[in-house]
Amino acid sequence: MSEDGPESVTDDEDTPLQAFVAGAVTTLTLLVAFGLLWAGVSSFWIVFIVGFAGVLPMAMAATKWYESRSQGERAGASTTTSETEAALETLRNRYARGELSEAEFERQVERLLETETVTDARTYVERGRPSKSSDGSSADGTDAPERDRESDPR
Repeated sequence: MSEDGPESVTDDEDTPLQAFVAGAVTTLTLLVAFGLLWAGVSSFWIVFIVGFAGVLPMAMAATKWYESRSQGERAGASTTTSETEAALETLRNRYARGELSEAEFERQVERLLETETVTDARTYVERGRPSKSSDGSSADGTDAPERDRESDPR
C-alpha cells in the first residue's frame, strides 16, 4: 500500500477488507475440502473447484463493489463539506470587506447551516421568507433595517 493512505490504493493492491475476505474464503474452502477428505467422501475435490473458481471470485467482486459504493458515499459527503466550507469562507470574506452587516452575516450563516442538504434547501424555500415591498418594508409591516437593529446586541 502506498504512503498516501487507503484512497490511493490502485487496482493491483488489495485493501484490508479484500485481504480478509480472500483469506476467509480460502480458509473455508480448505477446511470443507479436507474435512470431506477426512470423512472419506471421494468427490471432495469438487469443493476446490467451487470454492476457488466460484465463491472466491464472487466474494472479491462483491467486496470491490461494496468498497466502491462506500467510497462514493464518502466522496459525496466530503464534497458537501467542502462546498459548505467554501460558502462560509465567501461569507467571511464579504463580512471582512464590509459588504455585509453583522446581522446579515449571521442570518446568512444560519441559512447556510440550515440548508446543508438539498432536502433542507427545498424545505427552506417551501417555508418561504417574508417578501419585501418596493419601499423596503417586508410583508409583515416591519422595516428590515429596524428589525436588524433590534436584533443587534450593540
